[in-house]
Amino acid sequence: MPSIDADPPQRYRGRFAPSPTGPLHFGSLVAAVGSHADARAHGGEWLVRMEDLDAPRTVPGAAAAILDGLAALGMNSDAPVLFQSSRGDAYRAALDRLTSAGLTYPCACSRREIADSALRFGAPVDGPRELVYPGTCRRGLPAGRSGRAIRCRVDDAPIAFEDAVQGTVRQRLAREVGDFVLLRADGIFAYQLAVVVDDAEQGITDVVRGADLLDSTPRQIRLQRALGLPTPRYCHLPVATDARGEKLSKQTRAAPVDLGRPADALRRALAFLGHPPPAGLDEVAALWAWAVPQWDRARIPRARAIPVA
Repeated sequence: MPSIDADPPQRYRGRFAPSPTGPLHFGSLVAAVGSHADARAHGGEWLVRMEDLDAPRTVPGAAAAILDGLAALGMNSDAPVLFQSSRGDAYRAALDRLTSAGLTYPCACSRREIADSALRFGAPVDGPRELVYPGTCRRGLPAGRSGRAIRCRVDDAPIAFEDAVQGTVRQRLAREVGDFVLLRADGIFAYQLAVVVDDAEQGITDVVRGADLLDSTPRQIRLQRALGLPTPRYCHLPVATDARGEKLSKQTRAAPVDLGRPADALRRALAFLGHPPPAGLDEVAALWAWAVPQWDRARIPRARAIPVA
């Protein structure tokens, strides 16, 4: 029997964190529905966070449109929406802590220089989108160069975690990623740092999101450990792709969700996630009333990507 002063179990708290670069499309709807269903099925809270750090890509009015769309689909945040654009001081404080611990350094390399270096060491021309950083500035900036970005030092120790859908994930950052960026050359804090700080600030216990972010998770765990922050449980959902295998996104001109027929959109997203609703449920409220008690992570397809018609 636990002692009377033992800490109570932490209540489930999940989140959906879209980038306000356009309206909701089916790919982002899948992440919203999956995170919302998982939170409600666990009797937990569900929060919305706007990842609007990248100001040049943010579309005026997109955040409000996303929130309106979520409401039409029966999803409302249980806390005030957090906007990353207002969180610069928190990210700076975290970066300063990492710097004080000797875990960061300035980097003068451009993307072109990193790509050229990778090619010299045998990386294929049509290789991965993210090339392993070769550590050019790790021991100091080259003569006559000034820092453009700030990177996090990594080591060769493996980072592993158990994903609720994708299974065991193991990565050696030094070999597969290299020292990664925390502050970009344009002065914008990198996603990896911001998401770690915000998940901890909001008390997020479970991260349910698309599998396109699966390979980023070890970097986030690295930062959580370095900052003494808790590591949430992870559940990476299959990503919706087009016929060419490209992730549905604003960049690939994915069609916006038809909010004139929200029940149809919700039904389609649930079916994509392995939970096809029965016939006769034609209202959003009725679909959620069915979906929440039916929700089972074991029914989610164990795949990183699934094409949609």
